[in-house]
Amino acid sequence: RGTALQPLFKMSYSCSKAGDPRPGQPYKGGKFCAFLPENKEGLKTAKLLKKAFERGLTFQITSCNGEERVTWGPIPHKTSWDGGKARNGYPDAQYLREVGAVL
Repeated sequence: RGTALQPLFKMSYSCSKAGDPRPGQPYKGGKFCAFLPENKEGLKTAKLLKKAFERGLTFQITSCNGEERVTWGPIPHKTSWDGGKARNGYPDAQYLREVGAVL
């Protein structure tokens, strides 16, 4: 197992906007951690993920039991360094190719 890049996103409490499930309602933030291999492809993916984050594409607000909260959006992220594809972890030989196609 090699070294890893570990982007950390911290989302604050705020109010949802137009296009969210309940515009104007407060939502819970959270801490979100992802993993990328520290190699040429991982660095390229990190740059693309940063652009997606800056454009508001990384997260979405969902409603669960009447409570709004931030969750991962449609872009796949590896949230564990192990466990394989079934657990959003590595090894997953296709991940960088798949996330690159989404981005």
